[in-house]
Amino acid sequence: MNYSADAPAVWDAGLADADDCLLSSDQCVVRAEHYFVKGLVEVPVLGTDDVFSWGVWVSLSRANFARAAELWDQPGREAEEPYFGWLTTELMVYPQTTLNLKTLVHTRPVGERPYVELEPTDHPLAVEQRTGITVDRVREIAAGMLHPHDDHV
Repeated sequence: MNYSADAPAVWDAGLADADDCLLSSDQCVVRAEHYFVKGLVEVPVLGTDDVFSWGVWVSLSRANFARAAELWDQPGREAEEPYFGWLTTELMVYPQTTLNLKTLVHTRPVGERPYVELEPTDHPLAVEQRTGITVDRVREIAAGMLHPHDDHV
């Protein structure tokens, strides 16, 4: 019940060998100017105890990225205030772009991906995060991810 992006939308495979770029499973740096962390947009599945998760990338300021990196392996890091960020993953199953949605990134205990809270707007992804989705919607998302060039779901 999850889908995950391998890299932020701004990443290009040609950056992989650059000294000022980094892409790991959790962090990304582009040209020592743009900083990203991977987190989860979690959406409750109505009528179940399940949660559907989008593994997404969020841009952070240099200072917030440095702070998150400093606390990466530190127990108690979940007490940190959330970091502001911009969603940098395009989820093609939505009719409107998901790029640059405002977020708050909530650090969790060591070993857990951060929780990405979307600004409470009328964007369909933000609405789904707040109100939940049905099991049928999970199936629609799965079909849309398997066939990304079909009409938006």
